[in-house]
Amino acid sequence: MTSRSGQYVIPAMHAIEGAGFHVRRPFPTPNLPMVDPFLLLDHMGPQDHAPGEAEGAPDHPHRGFETVSYILEGAFEHKDSVGNAGRIGPGAVQWMTAGAGVVHSEMPAAEIRTDGGRLHGFQVWVNLPAAAKMMPPRYQDVLATDVPEVELDEGRVTVRVIAGDLAGASAAARTHTPIAYWHLRLQPGGRFVGPVPDAWNAMAYVVDGSVVAGGASADEGHLVLFAPDGDEVVVVAGEAPADVLLLAGEPIREPVARYGPFVMNTREEIIEAFEDYQAGRMGRITV
Repeated sequence: MTSRSGQYVIPAMHAIEGAGFHVRRPFPTPNLPMVDPFLLLDHMGPQDHAPGEAEGAPDHPHRGFETVSYILEGAFEHKDSVGNAGRIGPGAVQWMTAGAGVVHSEMPAAEIRTDGGRLHGFQVWVNLPAAAKMMPPRYQDVLATDVPEVELDEGRVTVRVIAGDLAGASAAARTHTPIAYWHLRLQPGGRFVGPVPDAWNAMAYVVDGSVVAGGASADEGHLVLFAPDGDEVVVVAGEAPADVLLLAGEPIREPVARYGPFVMNTREEIIEAFEDYQAGRMGRITV
């Protein structure tokens, strides 16, 4: 196998989402609009909120892609226009396939909004191919206990398998677009080696600590974009523990038209999405 080189190291930008919560965002940015098939990576927190301070994302629509929410600390409550409601706690994943359209609400858990608390998590947007963009909405709620973990490098690396397969472990979530989503926890000097098909795009986002990924040094809040020059990725921790998200996926290679919460293939389809939302055809939240 051939290890990929770290082609670019990209710092996350600051952004404000929803009703006013802060995120770090390595993409989309003017310099990196997407990493096909991934449309967005947001890192929320870690942040301690005072009572009444925590903000979320009240009712908003989506069409044409999937959102993957992964929580490390705290909890979020979600509701939608097709009658779903639930809670995502530490270590859990919610995989929402917006498809033809859904109105969605993601808010910090009631006790955090009232009493304050710590929130830390991520949201990834995964594009859908044209043939699946208008499929019925679907949810996959994956409990923390259902996310498989594997130990590598004589126990110096622990990997939570959120999507895809690794070392005999298969993720509970099923994806439309073939991807891998691995959360790496590396002890000092820990070395992760993972297989990635040579036709896939791949990247590593440093959540905490410092690593060398594909020979490129990166610190907290930086994304390493791997070159398409091999079929495995290597991430090595420095002298302190490190946390890393490893994302890889098969490019869809279709035109992308996006505006706010809608991601389609043409401008006309974006206009149609706005018209459908404004006419109430994506429903409303009643739960």
